[in-house]
Order: sequence, then C-alpha cells, then structure tokens
Amino acid sequence: MNAVILAVAVMLILSLFRVNVVLALAIGALAGGLSGGLSIHETIDAFTGGLGGGATIALSYALLGGFAVAISKTGIPEVLVGLILKVVGEGQEKQRKGLAKALVIFALLLIAISSQNLIPIHIAFIPLLVPPILHILDMLRIDRRLIACVLAFGLTAPYILLPFGFGLLFHEVIYNQMKLAGLTINMADIPGAMAIPVGGMLIGLLVAVFISYRKPRDYGDDGAAISSRVQGAKVPARNILFTVLALIAALAAQIWTDSMIIGAIAGIAVLYASGSVRWKEADELLNDGMKMMAFVGFVMIAANGFAGVIQETGDVESLVQAASGMLGDNKGAAALIMLVVGLLVTMGIGSSFATVPIIAAIFVPLSVEFGFSTLAIISLIGTAGALGDAGSPASDSTLGPTAGLNADGRHNHIWDTCVPTFLHYNIPLVLFGWIAAMIL
Repeated sequence: MNAVILAVAVMLILSLFRVNVVLALAIGALAGGLSGGLSIHETIDAFTGGLGGGATIALSYALLGGFAVAISKTGIPEVLVGLILKVVGEGQEKQRKGLAKALVIFALLLIAISSQNLIPIHIAFIPLLVPPILHILDMLRIDRRLIACVLAFGLTAPYILLPFGFGLLFHEVIYNQMKLAGLTINMADIPGAMAIPVGGMLIGLLVAVFISYRKPRDYGDDGAAISSRVQGAKVPARNILFTVLALIAALAAQIWTDSMIIGAIAGIAVLYASGSVRWKEADELLNDGMKMMAFVGFVMIAANGFAGVIQETGDVESLVQAASGMLGDNKGAAALIMLVVGLLVTMGIGSSFATVPIIAAIFVPLSVEFGFSTLAIISLIGTAGALGDAGSPASDSTLGPTAGLNADGRHNHIWDTCVPTFLHYNIPLVLFGWIAAMIL
C-alpha cells in the first residue's frame, strides 16, 4: 500500500478510537516510513529530524496558555459573564437568550475572520478569549461543536479567499510553487479561482449553525448556578484597565516582531508589572497555562515529524502517478483524485501552507496534461492544499479551537472538533473544488 495512504489511515483510525493524537501520529509515521521502503532507523531519523519544525509554535502556545491563565485571574471572566447576564435578563426570556447566543456566535466568527487579515494573529486569540467565556457558552447551552465549526471557518476560509494577511502568504505560496512547476499565473486570479470552494465552506457553516448543532446542549452548569457565582464578584477597575493594556501590548508586540512568543511575553509582563496578577503566583500560573496548551504543542511537534517521514518516502508523487495511470483522459476523475490526494497529505501534515509545495510540482504538469485551464489548476492546487486543514487532528485550525473549548476538560479534540469540521468543511471543499475545476 502507498505509504501516504497507510500513514494517514493508521493515524486517523487510531485517533478515532481515542488513542492520543501524538501517539497516533508517531505510529502512523512509523507505519508509513516502513511501507515506503525506509528502514526503521531511516524512519526514526526522518521523524526526529522533522520535530524541530514544531518547537517554535509549541513554545508560543505554552506562553499564550500562561498569558490566558493570568488573564483569568484578573476577574475579567466574571465581568464578561456579568455583561451577558444583563443582556439575557434575570428571567432569561427566550428572545433575549437567543439574541445573546447570536451575538456570541457572530462575535467569535468576526474575531476569527479578523485574525487572518485585519489583525493577523492567527489562533493566538483563542486561548485568551475562549476559556473565560466557557461559562457563558454553558449558560446559553451552546453546543461547543458549533463554536469549533465557527472558529475553524474563520481561521481557514479568509486566508483561502482573501489576499490579505495570512491570505497573502498563502496566495504567494500558490503563485511561487506553480511558477517553480513551470506555470506562471496572475496572483489577482487566485481569489476568483477559490471563490467557489470557499462558497462550499460557507454552506457548511450555515448547516452547522442552523441544522447540525442548533439544539441546546448541557455541559453540567445552569444559568442560576453561574449567576450566583458572578453576583457579588468585585473586579477592581485597574484590573480591567491593565488587562486591556496587556492584550494591546501582546497584539502590538506580535505584529511588530511577527512572533507569538514575544507577544505573549509582553502581555504577561504588563499583568505582572501592574500588579493585576500577584508576582508570587507567576510560576504557578505559567505552569498551569503550559499544562493547558501542552497538548497543542506536542501535537504540532509530532505533526512535523510525521511530515518529515511522508516527504522522505517520496510516495506522494508515486500516489499521483499511480492514480493518473488508471484515469485515461477522464478529467472529472483526475480532478477528484488530485483533491483526494491533497486531503490525504494535509490530513497528515496538518498545514495547507506546507502541503502546496509538496503537491504543486506534481499537480501542475498533470493538470496541464489533462487540459485544465489556468483558473482550474489554481482552484485544484489551492483547494487540495486547504483540504484537511479544517479537519486534521494535527492542524492548528482544529487544535486552536480545542485548546480553548477544552480548558475545563469537557471537549474532545477528535469527536467534538475534528469530526464536525471535517464533515462540514472538507466534504463541501471536495465537492465545490471539483465543480470549480470542471467549470472554470
């Protein structure tokens, strides 16, 4: 069996059976390396050689976790819950409660979209914003799977479609890799080529919001219990002020230095220097925050090792060639095969940015041979690269939402984030990506 298929299949099956994702990635990489012709030592070397690529992001998340826990100690969560209680009203009338739910969902979607372009901080906002409002989500009985889908859409759709912030970087990757493969395109054509696939994601989002996860879901807390905890809570005005300043400092430092590590350090420094968080609690808070984000960090490190093994086998190219050899001149089947290959690669690696360079060199000549237009080729490569980003266990677009929603241990990464986002986004991406390739 092809090493890519086997590695991803082993990883996904183990994950679905609730085997720890880090262990599933390691076992999947081992299975893929051995089936791809590598020796046990070569597989281990490729895996360990790729681990270093995830170290920076792991440290970033650990420090962001410390920052998030520090913010939670300032009393801001109680302030947020109190504001929502005022919107809902003491009687929690159905209309007011519905309005509050709509406002929370829309606000999270808007922030997630803005994190990709307007304020390019990617998932850095999630551990800072989501854990403090978990009580609000529980009070409003919002299904956390819905929030996972909302966040995943905001983290992926904007960079796929819009040439701003992370979207500009993604479009540049597509442009440069297609040029290296022998096809020069106009970057201005990329948004138009990706509009149809993103339209499929939008439909998936609407289905999640209005059909799949519309019903209330209880997580053990009720409005009365939460209200009683919030009542009487007194948060010093200076804490609110310095928390806002800490968030601004973290945002400014990250944008200025292009480093989440520096951003988190800047935010923590403001909280400690202002006295909003007691200095003697610093070590304990950072430890708690790092524990909260440790899962994300280790998965990202393991995913880089997995990617190292997949690339070392060279079986992505052989997979495409084997599939294309059975297609004849069937354009529709060729487009579908390329999208499925992109899905397999991205599900394992967890990064659309890292997938495009792997597949572009193979897809461009293959697409030209089948007679696809330039716009269709852009759509195929862009969609194939993005596929899996929203549903992969190793993607930061799923790990980020899980890190926030599972802060209290009541949200499963695979079944509550990965499976819902896969169903609502990857399936529409395959369908609408295929349609785009056939009509453009």
